[in-house]
Amino acid sequence: MEKNYRNGRREFIGNASLLAGAMLLPTGQIVFGKNRKQGMKLGFVTYLWGKDWDQDTLIRNLTASQIHGVELRVEHAHGVSPKLTPEERKLVRKKFGDSPVQIVGMGTNQQYDYVEPAKLRESIDQTKAFFQLSHDIGGAGVKVKPNQFRPGIPHEKTIEQIGLALKELAAFGADMGQKLRLEVHGNETQELTNIKAIMDVADHPNATVCWNCNPEDLHGDGLEANFNLVKSRLGDTCHVRELDDPTYPYQDLMNLFTKNNYGGWILLECRTDPQDKVQALIAQRGIFERMTGKG
Repeated sequence: MEKNYRNGRREFIGNASLLAGAMLLPTGQIVFGKNRKQGMKLGFVTYLWGKDWDQDTLIRNLTASQIHGVELRVEHAHGVSPKLTPEERKLVRKKFGDSPVQIVGMGTNQQYDYVEPAKLRESIDQTKAFFQLSHDIGGAGVKVKPNQFRPGIPHEKTIEQIGLALKELAAFGADMGQKLRLEVHGNETQELTNIKAIMDVADHPNATVCWNCNPEDLHGDGLEANFNLVKSRLGDTCHVRELDDPTYPYQDLMNLFTKNNYGGWILLECRTDPQDKVQALIAQRGIFERMTGKG
């Protein structure tokens, strides 16, 4: 296993020098590799529309929708979990590698607010197993949660505990070429002031924020002020619900991402239950393209 960590570190360092190996076309366009695009990219989270899709169905439906990235939420029909053998992991990597659909990473429910030290350590260790899994199948990171404040525990203590766990995991992930992605989630912890406080403790550069489009984003001085609290720590993933949901200012969010030169994934984590989910994905892609000027 240690050999895999060293290999991951070499991949991580190698990725930093991609520009040196880029190819310049006669048009002046720089090509960095398969499916490489500049700017925001639309992807997909298997929760909820894809929870019942196996790997082949997932690839087929996303290919038909022209959505080329997926975060694999745990315990779904795709069956990708730390239980996979080394050979099974190679097969997953090849299957997605031979398709237009890129594995963005694993979407987990690991959290670091536990009062019991043994449960906290278990979650940290399980997150490390997910880093290994993501590395083995060709993903780029692991999504985790803070996840809440506990009754009778001072908020400052929980913030420090979560932040220190994230700092340890960020260093571990960096050695494997894997990003740590903290979802803005949880009872009170999803307030952006609290996320910023957690990230101030988790001061490793590989600890990043996954924006999650919560109603709390509009609290206080509003969307832009809360966005500015964590914009320097944003990673390469953002979760959105249906982009035509009028209860959240998605166009304003896309404008903020564009203004800040965000080049990561906008991952659809839709909550409705349309009968034809492929057509629904195609419709969401059209909205995304209009919002970001790609249409």
